[in-house]
Amino acid sequence: MDKTFSWSGIKKEAKRVRWPKRKDVAEDTGEVLCFTGFFAVFFVLCDFGIAFLMRMIGIGV
Repeated sequence: MDKTFSWSGIKKEAKRVRWPKRKDVAEDTGEVLCFTGFFAVFFVLCDFGIAFLMRMIGIGV
């Protein structure tokens, strides 16, 4: 049997885990939501712009 993983080793590593604070998680979540919103608006505007240009040159209806 391979001794690479053992219950005592797993317990020891689990005690070493440093979980993030609630404030850090909230800040990171806010950053992700802001970036997601920014890029959503950016791509929608790009889509409208390209559609407008295509209509101007007669492609699409």
